[in-house]
Amino acid sequence: MTNTASASEITFVPLRPEDDDDAAALTDFLTTQRYPFHVRTALNAAHVREAINDGRYGYNPEHYATAAAADTDHRGWWIWAGAVRLGVVVLEDLTEGAPLFDLRLADDHRGRGLGVAVLRGLTCLVFDTYPEVDRLEGQTREDNIAMRKVFLRAGFIKEAHYRRGWPVEGREPVASVAYAILRQDWVSGRTTTFEWEDLRV
Repeated sequence: MTNTASASEITFVPLRPEDDDDAAALTDFLTTQRYPFHVRTALNAAHVREAINDGRYGYNPEHYATAAAADTDHRGWWIWAGAVRLGVVVLEDLTEGAPLFDLRLADDHRGRGLGVAVLRGLTCLVFDTYPEVDRLEGQTREDNIAMRKVFLRAGFIKEAHYRRGWPVEGREPVASVAYAILRQDWVSGRTTTFEWEDLRV
């Protein structure tokens, strides 16, 4: 696999955490990687099992007899580039029309220029799959410079800067920085902006 990929080369395969094999694969993936810019930098099997049981990684609607039974605020996907599994992503707050995402790439695939293609592919997945969604949001720590650049290169803009909003284990909190993309920007290919200091006193 090359160091770069286009959004069209990235594919998303629904997580099936209700399936024992997929749950085991998810547990193995999440517990063998480290996530230095997440609130919890390491996960153990108990953490993952609890999250699966709570519906944190979503469910495959095909597993249920009725659509109502499959309703969930979370949906998760494996991320692939060809035959290589890059990581996992979960959408949160789907029922609110402005989901947030939690992206976790494997250690071996970070810093290789894949983030922009993954985020562009995720944006297409969200807006193509969920017509009621008008915006896609993400947050990261202020010191996660690589991810902040990925947001900007993928057409997102900074919308909030929450000072001391991100807890860091054993350290002082850092700022949480929020980015978003609108459906209209995704359709047009143009990023709309706004005036940060629009009110004077």
